[in-house]
Amino acid sequence: MTSNNLSYVLITPARNEEALIERTIISVIHQTVLPKRWIIVNDGSTDRTGEIVLKYAKNFLWIELLQMPEHRDYNFSAKARCFNTAFERLRHLDFDIIANVDADISFDTDYFEFLLQQFVRFPDLGVAGTPRREENYDAVEEEGTVNEIDVGGACQLFRRACLEEIGGYTPIKGGGIDWVAVRSARMKGWRTRSFLERRFFHHRVMGATDCSVWRSFINYGRKDYCLGNHPLWELFRVVYQMTRKPLILRGSLLFAGYAWALLMRMERPISAELIRFHQHEQLQRLKSVLGKMLLLQGLK
Repeated sequence: MTSNNLSYVLITPARNEEALIERTIISVIHQTVLPKRWIIVNDGSTDRTGEIVLKYAKNFLWIELLQMPEHRDYNFSAKARCFNTAFERLRHLDFDIIANVDADISFDTDYFEFLLQQFVRFPDLGVAGTPRREENYDAVEEEGTVNEIDVGGACQLFRRACLEEIGGYTPIKGGGIDWVAVRSARMKGWRTRSFLERRFFHHRVMGATDCSVWRSFINYGRKDYCLGNHPLWELFRVVYQMTRKPLILRGSLLFAGYAWALLMRMERPISAELIRFHQHEQLQRLKSVLGKMLLLQGLK
């Protein structure tokens, strides 16, 4: 249950995941280093999600099913509430690392052992994870612009002291709770890193849970505004997306979502301090990228 004297616990918010959650459970129970406890939060599912979890909980006593009240409405803040509720139930335990694991992913048998070793290697590491892989898609190979200091929300590991310092996940209806957690950690001086030599497999297309893939690009643009993306950064992001198939359309939808949110002056659910920190990071990264491009151009 430990790796290099570090122990960990898991939390999985799940809603109507009967088609995918068993893959996640099988991945966890076959890990070379097992968690001390795994709370799977059944967030008002109307399918067999709870039944599947209970089947495994009977044989693996470190798996616990936590039932949340049934509800019809759903938004991204539900994940934060589920995670934070489970975290409170785990506070009495002695552990070093706590992870959010979505109910639609799977990974290699030594996945958590590898990440625990990184927390030993880097004492200031507050949040860690890896890029995702999907069917016919690899985040590193396809995007080519993965930022190693960002950690995707489908599987985020926190050093306990870091998570307690940032106050857990911030409930945000429009999404971005993982984004806020990572940047809040960096703002408080913690190292955050996605280790590119490993992957987890994501069994559902990103952004397509409750809407079409095309609608999701509009939603991403709207979320970019709400989470404080600098306009200059967003411009370069739109131009980049326009170069990807289908040409023009992806970037146009992203721009439409951002522009609409800007015109409507949509509420930004994060602090002004975090927005300033985030925009400073974006401008510094943009400056670095443009500098490298100019250097390469000068060498030609």
